Amino acid sequence: MFEIRIICDPADTDTITTSLAEAFATGPVRQYPTRDAQRARLYLTADHRTGKDSTPDPTVWPSPAEAYALAPSIAAEMGWAAEQELGRPTYALLGREFWLRKAAVLDRIALADETHHAPGDAGEAAVEAAHRLMNLDAADTGSDPRGYVRQQYAHWATQQ
Repeated sequence: MFEIRIICDPADTDTITTSLAEAFATGPVRQYPTRDAQRARLYLTADHRTGKDSTPDPTVWPSPAEAYALAPSIAAEMGWAAEQELGRPTYALLGREFWLRKAAVLDRIALADETHHAPGDAGEAAVEAAHRLMNLDAADTGSDPRGYVRQQYAHWATQQ
């Protein structure tokens, strides 16, 4: 999976997104004006088409071990998230990286709880954070929001 960013004339957005959808398996398009408001910025996730019918399999997610292979310790990630939240009681101005890393650390805590059969609400908190990330990305992953977090975290971690 990869992310595509395009800056274009607003009149060309439909043609561009249609062409990309024909060439790749694309996610929803996020569109914003450029700073000068003269052009459009398009952001979308894409992947190579697979299978004989050239449609991606949205149920294939990386395993937790694959997704979090490059992740720092849970304590370090919790510390980073707490530092980012400091002074922002309403989560104002917290970007995608924050929500991705927070959702990932909550997923990792939930996985540990599930492994040790520990009761708690970590799984619920992980799903809630995953939905926050999905809303930010305008993504629809069907029934596995935590799988989406793992996929996005694995991609993000390899880019760091």
